[in-house]
Amino acid sequence: MTVEQSIREKLNAAFSPEALQVVNESHKHAGHAGSPGTGESHFAVRVVSGAFAGKSRLERHRMVNNVLADELAGKIHALAVTALSSADAEKKTA
Repeated sequence: MTVEQSIREKLNAAFSPEALQVVNESHKHAGHAGSPGTGESHFAVRVVSGAFAGKSRLERHRMVNNVLADELAGKIHALAVTALSSADAEKKTA
């Protein structure tokens, strides 16, 4: 299983998101310090879930980081997180 697939599966299981985007941005960082050259080290995720309702941005990021702790401890060098509640997502599209 790829790192991207693992991220998708874990976030889907933890948050039952209404929307989930996982973007592998590793190609943008090839050759940079800290980039292991695996092609699966830098990701951006956008998660929209009711699980984030009433939570601060910091709490939401911690929730995502906790779910992906194993990946962050080894395979992932960088993770950009956008975690929104359903209400937040509606505001951004309005």
